[in-house]
Amino acid sequence: MRGEEMSSTWSTAVERDLRAGRSGPEAQAKQARDIGMSVARVAGPVLAVLLLLASVWSATMLVPGDSWEPDLEKNKHVELKMDQALLLIHNELLETNLAVYWKSEYCYCCLFQFLVNVSHGGKPGKPSIAAVSLGTQHGSILQINDSLEEKEICRLEYKFGEFGNYSVLVKHTSNGVGEITCDLVVNKNPVDSNLPVSIAFLVGLAFIIAISFLKLLMSLYDFNNWISKAMNSRETDHLINSELGSPSREDPLSAVCQSETRHLPTLPHRLCSLDTFRGIALTLMVFVNYGGGKYWYFKHSSWNGLTVADLVFPWFVFIMGSSVFLSMTTILQQGCSKLRLLGKITWRSFLLICIGIFIVNPNYCLGPLSWDKMRIPGVLQRLGMTYFVVAVLELLFAKPVPENYALERTYSSLQDITSSWPQWLFILILESVWLGITFLLPVPGCPIGYLGPGGIGDLGKYSNCTGGAAGYIDRLLLGHDHLYQHPSSTVLYHTEVAYDPEGILGTINSIMMAFLGVQAGKILLYYKDQTKSILIRFTAWCCILGLISVALTKVSANEGFIPINKNLWSISYITTLSSFAFFILLVLYPVVDVRGLWTGAPFVYPGMNSILVYVGHEVFANYFPFRWKLEDKESHKEHLTQNIVATALWVLIAYILYKKKIFWKI
Repeated sequence: MRGEEMSSTWSTAVERDLRAGRSGPEAQAKQARDIGMSVARVAGPVLAVLLLLASVWSATMLVPGDSWEPDLEKNKHVELKMDQALLLIHNELLETNLAVYWKSEYCYCCLFQFLVNVSHGGKPGKPSIAAVSLGTQHGSILQINDSLEEKEICRLEYKFGEFGNYSVLVKHTSNGVGEITCDLVVNKNPVDSNLPVSIAFLVGLAFIIAISFLKLLMSLYDFNNWISKAMNSRETDHLINSELGSPSREDPLSAVCQSETRHLPTLPHRLCSLDTFRGIALTLMVFVNYGGGKYWYFKHSSWNGLTVADLVFPWFVFIMGSSVFLSMTTILQQGCSKLRLLGKITWRSFLLICIGIFIVNPNYCLGPLSWDKMRIPGVLQRLGMTYFVVAVLELLFAKPVPENYALERTYSSLQDITSSWPQWLFILILESVWLGITFLLPVPGCPIGYLGPGGIGDLGKYSNCTGGAAGYIDRLLLGHDHLYQHPSSTVLYHTEVAYDPEGILGTINSIMMAFLGVQAGKILLYYKDQTKSILIRFTAWCCILGLISVALTKVSANEGFIPINKNLWSISYITTLSSFAFFILLVLYPVVDVRGLWTGAPFVYPGMNSILVYVGHEVFANYFPFRWKLEDKESHKEHLTQNIVATALWVLIAYILYKKKIFWKI
C-alpha cells in the first residue's frame, strides 16, 4: 500500500512538471528529490516500529513454559527461588553430628555463615539428611565441621547452577583407616540461567543486521535502481548522485552531524557522537534500573569490582562535562555575559537537585512522606552539584576561542591542557582533599583509611564501618535516616548501617570525572578539522588513565592500593571508567561524526532527550506498559522480557519526541 502511494505521488509529480512545461534533466532531478523525500518520510517510522517489534519478538521467544521444580525440593520442604540450588547433606557418620557453614567466593575475607545442623546417621545405609538452598550467582565455599568438637572435617568449593539438585555425602572411606570424605554428587542438572540473555543478544543482533540491510535496500536498490530505470540520461544520473546521494538529504541526523563538524568553533549544533554515547549510557541505565533481568552482572557490585550497572552513571557524568564546555563556549561567543550565565548555571543546578529529591523519595502507596526519613543524596543531586562546580570553574577561567583556532600553528601541541592549568590545579587540590579525608580522617571504631564494606567482610571485625570515612561523613552531616537504607553491600556482606553511594565525599571524584569530560570537549574544539590529532589525544588519555588504574588496583579486584569501587567512587573507579569513555569516543567520533557511517540511531534519540527519559523512566517505572504482573516471579526469562520491552519503549518514545521536535531542557 505504501509503495502504491509513493508511485502515485511520483506519477502526479511527473504530470505536474509536464503541464508546467518542465522536462529534461532538471525536471527528472526534481522528481528524484521528491521520491527521496517520500522514502525518507517513510523510513523513520518503519525503522522505529521494527525496533519495537524486535524487542517484542525477542521477549516472546524468552517467555517461559512451565517452570521446573525438583522432586526432592517438595520432599524436603525447601522452596527454591531465583539464583538458588538445592543441596542435600547426607551424614553417614554414626556418632558425629555435623554443622555446615557457607560463604560466597565473591565475598572478600568474609566470615562463614551457618547453614544447617545435620544429626548423625541412625544405622549403616540410612544416613541423616538435611536440605538447604544455596546461591548460584557466584562460586560457593562449604565448610563441614564436627558440631561437638568444632573441628573442620572437610571443605568444598563449587559453582552451583540455578535450580540444580546436589548432594554432599559425608562418610568414612572404604579403606577402613577412619578417614572421612565429602563427595559432591549432581542429582539433577541445573538450568542454563544465562540462555535468555544469549537469545536476546542474538535476536537483537539479527534485527540490527536486518534493519541495516533494509535501510541499505531502501537507499540503494529501491531508490537508485528505481530512478535509474526512469532516467537514462548520464547527466541526470550525475545530478541524482550529487543531489540525492548525500547523507544530509537521506538522514536528518547525518545532516546534523556534518553541520556540527563544519561549524565546531561556533557550535550551533550538537555532536552526534556525544549524543550517541549519552544515549548508550542512558539506555543501559534504564535497563539496569528496571532490573536487568535480575542478573547479578546487571546489578551494582556488592563492593569492590565492576559490573555493567557500574558503568553507566560515570559515563553520563563524563559526557555532561564535555557538553558543559562546548555549550558554554557557544553561549559566550554569542555575547552572553558571564554574570547572566552564572545565574543560568545556578538555576539549572537547583532544578536538578530538586527533581532528584522528588524522584528518590517515591511514596505512592505509603501516605505522606516523613521529613525524618527523606533521602537527600541521589543521582540527579550528584549531577546537579557536579554540574555546578565544573560549570562555574570553566566560567571563571573561560577564554575566547578564535574561529580559526585549528589553523593557529603558534599554539603548543598541549594547548588543550596548558590553557586550563588553573582548572587542573583546582581539580588536583580537590583530589588531594579526597585522598586526605579518605586515608587520614579518624573514624570512631574503625581503622584509619578503611575502604571496606563492613558487615561480615574483613572477618567481621569492622561490621559498622561501611564505607570508612565516606560513610562516616554522610552519617555525621546528613544523618543515618536521610541516606540510602539498602545499599548493594547488604546482599553479600550483610551490612546493617545505612550507606549512600551518591554521598558527599564521592562527589569530589564525580567532579574529577566531569572535568575529564571537559578535557574531551576541549580536544574536540581545539583540534577541530584535525581528526588525526583528536584521535591521538583520545588514545593517549585512554592509555594514561588505564595505566593509572593498573597501578592503583594491581589488576586485582581487592588487593590493590585503591580498588575499583562504585560505592566509594574511588579514584581508580574514575580513572578506569574515564579510560573506557575516551576509548568509546575514539570509536564513535570517526564513525559517527567524521565518516558518517552510523547516525547513532536509535541511541541518539534518548541521548538528545536525556533528562526527560531519565525522569520519565523513574516516575513511570511501576506503570503499565513498563511493568506488568509476571506469571513466574522467579524466572530470569520473564524479568528479562519485561525489562527489554520497557527499555525499548523509552527509546521509541524518545524517537517520537525527536520527530516532533520536543526536547525537555532545564
